[in-house]
Order: sequence, then C-alpha cells, then structure tokens
Amino acid sequence: MSFQQGLSGLNASSKNLEVIGNNIANANTYGSKTARAEFADVYAAALNGAGTNSVGIGTTLAAVAQQFTQGTITSTENPIDLAINGAGFFQVSDGFNPVAYTRNGQFKVDRDGFLVNNAQQRLMGYAANAQGVIQPGQAVALQLPTGGVSPTPTTAIKLEMNLDARLAVTTPAAGAAIDYSDATTYNNATSLNVFDAKGQEVALTYYFQKSAADTWNVFATANGVTVGGNAAAPAPITTITFAADGSTTTAPVGAVSIDIPPTVTAAGADTLAIAGVQFDVGQATQFGSAYGVTNLSQDGFTAGQLTAISIEGDGIVMARYSNGQARPAGQIEIATFRNPQGLKPMGDNAWARSYASGDPIVGVPGSGNLGVLQAGALEESNVDLTGELVNMITAQRVYQANAQTIKTQDQLMQTLVNLR
Repeated sequence: MSFQQGLSGLNASSKNLEVIGNNIANANTYGSKTARAEFADVYAAALNGAGTNSVGIGTTLAAVAQQFTQGTITSTENPIDLAINGAGFFQVSDGFNPVAYTRNGQFKVDRDGFLVNNAQQRLMGYAANAQGVIQPGQAVALQLPTGGVSPTPTTAIKLEMNLDARLAVTTPAAGAAIDYSDATTYNNATSLNVFDAKGQEVALTYYFQKSAADTWNVFATANGVTVGGNAAAPAPITTITFAADGSTTTAPVGAVSIDIPPTVTAAGADTLAIAGVQFDVGQATQFGSAYGVTNLSQDGFTAGQLTAISIEGDGIVMARYSNGQARPAGQIEIATFRNPQGLKPMGDNAWARSYASGDPIVGVPGSGNLGVLQAGALEESNVDLTGELVNMITAQRVYQANAQTIKTQDQLMQTLVNLR
C-alpha cells in the first residue's frame, strides 16, 4: 500500500493555502496581483509504456500563475501617485541592477529631484531639454527641475479686432499727427504689456485713428514714450487699409516690424529697447458695429520660478512656473510583455524580465496597446477577498480529505500487521 497519493495531496493543499494566504496578505498592497496555484497529476512511467489501468501516484504543484488583470483605480491626494489604466508596467532602476517592472505607482521626490518608489528605485523615462522639448530614445531616470525659467523678450504681437466703420475721421487739421492727451485726435485705444530681454514689463498702448474711408493709422507709445517718429512728430507704426466690405485688410501685407525704444517705468527702472517686433493686424475687420478687441497676444514673458508639477495621461511631466509658463520636464516610458505571467516576482511590488516573458515592448502611455496614466491615483490589488476566503475553505476541506486517505491507509496497514 502507498501513502504517496495522500502525502502529495497534503503537500499540494499546503502550497495552495500558502498561495491563498499570500493573496489575502496583499489584498491592500497597491499594484499587487493575485496568484493562482495550478496542479498536475503524476503517473509512474512503466517499462513498456503506461497501461490502461495505471493508477496515479498523486499530484504536484505545476505553477503559481499570477493574474495580471486590472485592479480598481482609487484617487489619492498626492499628485505624483500614478496608476496605469490598461496594459503596461512602470520601469524603475537603482542604477546598478537590471531594470525592474512594477504596477505600483507610489512615487516620491528624493533629495536630488528624482522620482523614486519606496525601494529608492528611480522611475525611467525620456528627458527634456532646456526648451522643454522631449528627447525620445534611451530611457533615463527622470529628474524634476528645480530652477526657474529665464525671461524671453517679445518678438511678435498679434492683434485681432473690429474697427467701427461708422466713426468719423479724427486726423487733426493742423499740428502733430496725433495728440495722445486729446481723445478727439484718435478714435480708439488699447494696451498690452510686452517684455524686454530682462523680463521687464513695458506697457505698450495702441491708438487707432481713422484718416480716411477704410483707412486707419495705428500709433503706439511704450511707457508713454512715442514708438515711431518722436514726441514732437509722432508717426504711425502702420496704416491699415480695408477692403470695401471691411471683411479683410488689403494693407499692410503680413506683419510689420516695429522697434520699441528704451523707456523708464513708473517705478523709475530703465527698460531695454526691443527691436524687430513683428506686429500683425491681418485679422482686423471694419464693420459697422462697435469697436472691440477679440484677441491681443504676444510671445514674451518674464522670469518665473517653479510652482507645481503635474503628470499628463500620456506620461508627460509638466513643470508650471510663476509667470504662467508650462514646459515638459520629461515623459514617462512604460513597458509591456507578450507573456506577463512569465515575469519573475522580485518582491517590493516588482518583477524582472525572464526568458519566458520575452523582451519588453516600450513606449509612451497611450501608444500602441499601452495603457494611459492617471495622476493622483493608485491601482489597488486585484485580489478578490471574498473569493479567496471561499478558496481557503475549499483548500482546507481538500487537506482534510487527503489526511483521511493517509489515516485509512494506516488502518489497513495495521490490519495486515495484526494477521496471524
């Protein structure tokens, strides 16, 4: 008589209980994946092949297969907590060992500005240059910026508006072409702050003067200093001519170049000259309706300091600055595998690639079959606690049944020993 079958059943049931216990223990572990014990029957090999009446010699643990299904995504209050909605793994590295792969997005910023997990492994992705341009290629450890952005002088101004065709001509009959202190010498005015090379604001004011039918002169001052001509004899920076129906401009053709002179601010600071600013009024109209500016923009900005970091769904890490600018600081790269179940568990919520998993297929979130990122959220374990408790009851009963077969074998053996 053999105790092999019952003993193998006890061992298998014990392993099954260990797997179930590990699942239950990690029910609250972010990024953890449930595992399943898979068994196979065992037969002894006969000399001349297996007979039709062969009796198995028990069971064995064939595999512990992890189930990479999507876990529930829950919101957190940490903007650099990350969850992958869909396929993919974060790539993390300590700089010495091979890259590890994880679904746990509990990241923090270390003293050097790197995004790290609790094992101090750094999140991998693409770096960005000083202008905020992502540099795709070999993934590197992502490091958040600490410095601010330098000022950029204004190079282009775009003005979109409607000038009222019903207004009268306001060109002075004599004297200077315009008197900025006399509102009867122009029809309308608007202003916009531009920036010099130091990032200092210069208040640029535009004056619109109707000089003839479908013709308007545009004058400008910078902090009260005349732009075009001089204080005694101001000259228009451009003259706008409209088509007969007022829907388009016929002149100027394209943007005109203006030079903004150095000025003194109200606080007494000297501003630098801004040369070659491209002034575009091509979107202006002249209809018989009230004057109104619908868009007035320029491309300069002052210096700014880092105020916030946010992460987009495509993995771009956006740095936001006090001057209203936002620039990419990098982009997270994630990886997927043809056979995720072939990954080797390493602990600390991480896996390592293996021959069975195949090589990683990398890309940015949302590309190909890769999932997208959700910032300020974490992926919970996919363990079904109710199901695991039911499985534990079943495994317990199986263990008891196998113990009973051993007990029965023992009783039969005792009967044989007691024969006279």
